[in-house]
Amino acid sequence: MILQNILGLLAKWLVNSLALFVAAWLVKGVVIHDFYSGIAAAAMLGIVNTFIRPVVILLTLPVSILTLGLFTLVINALMLELVAWAIEGFKLAGFWDAILGALVISLVSWSINLFFSSSWRVSYIRRGGDR
Repeated sequence: MILQNILGLLAKWLVNSLALFVAAWLVKGVVIHDFYSGIAAAAMLGIVNTFIRPVVILLTLPVSILTLGLFTLVINALMLELVAWAIEGFKLAGFWDAILGALVISLVSWSINLFFSSSWRVSYIRRGGDR
């Protein structure tokens, strides 16, 4: 059970890392200076998303409701800005690059997570009736 939790955490870190590198590749203003900075930024992004982001989302809930959830993208961009501030080899050129980077990271993470169950085992959905 512990090994499965550790492997799940490593898999999530790998997905965050991949999503961050894809964002740096697609968005000109998202810059990762070297591989280790990207891995560190992905780890820091995971920590920030685990501990800080839920508090910020709770505090900005009325604004999120008024914008039909679109303000969450701004929150994600702010979390990415926080990581860029904390990690030396990871930089963002501006706020709009942070918005685009957060959008790319969200889309890549979401598309990869489609293929894994909550326990991070590869899963599939069977279509049709009982066979």
